[in-house]
Amino acid sequence: MRDMLSISPKAREMLDQFAINSDDSEQLVLRIEIIGRGPKGFQYDLQLVNSEEGKDDDISLKIDGMDVLVAAKSKIYLEGTTIDYKETLMGGGFSFDNPNPLWVDDLSKAVAEIISEEVNPAVASHGGHVNLIGVDEGKAIISFGGGCQGCGMVDVTLKQGVEVMIKDKVPGIFEVVDITDHTAGTNPFY
Repeated sequence: MRDMLSISPKAREMLDQFAINSDDSEQLVLRIEIIGRGPKGFQYDLQLVNSEEGKDDDISLKIDGMDVLVAAKSKIYLEGTTIDYKETLMGGGFSFDNPNPLWVDDLSKAVAEIISEEVNPAVASHGGHVNLIGVDEGKAIISFGGGCQGCGMVDVTLKQGVEVMIKDKVPGIFEVVDITDHTAGTNPFY
């Protein structure tokens, strides 16, 4: 059986260095969550936090002596992942070698396919895109980006476009929920 997560020696060295340089005197733990998916794969949130800052359903792990919290909804998608730290000419950053598919269940795969093949080409003309965040009990949870984030017509796009496309093509989805922070849109299309 493969490990849930592993951390390369270089990544561990950098995490330890960030923890030492932190102003926080509390015991810091590494918290990992998958926050989205894009054309290049998973999008991760990797933070050093106080142990009290974790969420109630986080899974607590000990990896090579380091305390790690994994968001419960991300666990299935992080099995066998290695966290590394890579140096480039532009600086350095954490990278994830993740062998998992973007979606493991058929319902999520079907919604992701409709978004990729039908929804995104339709909203691309406005400089926008839609990301599937997840599927939960028949609800497709999405977020808008690009020109759609902050657009005054996003409610129409959601109700008359995106929701109709998804619900018509994917039996089992009865609602589409937009979790976008539209107040943060910087270049809405009018």
